Amino acid sequence: MDLMEQSLKRRIPNAITMLRILIAAAFFAVLSGYRYPDQGILWGNVAIALFVIAAITDFLDGYLARKWDVVSMFGRLMDPFCDKVLVLGTFIYFAGPRFSVESWVESERLLTMATGIYPWMVVVIIARELLVTSIRGVLESMGHKSGAKWSGKIKMIFQSFALPLILLLVVNFKPDQHEGVMLAINILAWLLLIITVWSGLPYMTGLLSMIRNKS
Repeated sequence: MDLMEQSLKRRIPNAITMLRILIAAAFFAVLSGYRYPDQGILWGNVAIALFVIAAITDFLDGYLARKWDVVSMFGRLMDPFCDKVLVLGTFIYFAGPRFSVESWVESERLLTMATGIYPWMVVVIIARELLVTSIRGVLESMGHKSGAKWSGKIKMIFQSFALPLILLLVVNFKPDQHEGVMLAINILAWLLLIITVWSGLPYMTGLLSMIRNKS
């Protein structure tokens, strides 16, 4: 019975991790039914709920794996992968045409993003993820453990809070018609960018310290 229970405990966190990738796929499929400002509002709200559920599974699988002491190589690989698919995919969607707002100023056509997320921000965020992944790979190849740092955990917590909140404000409060809502969205978007970039600094300083020690 103990062996069966232990086997079950090993499977549950990994199953929750894989469930998150399915929820992420459903999130993107549902979000594709929404277009700002008022096409598919129901789908937009369903997408918010799916993102929140996916974020809860991110907390739950790690919590159970640590509680039951069943942290596995599969979980270490797939957990951050599923996180990145959900978060980076959301950033890409938020910077896409479904959230663009067209306006005219002195006969000049302007496009702004209702989400406050612009393509250049997505490039910076993806670059951060690629750099950190590369640094962790280098450190592990040198025999050093490079698990998630506290700054990365803060980043993930804030992303899990801010991204669905931005979507909630966009879908239900029409930011191009309410300056206060747009201001709140822009503040969240810039905080997302700043915290995401800042969270990569400990990895860079760790690598530089390692290089200096090797010299």
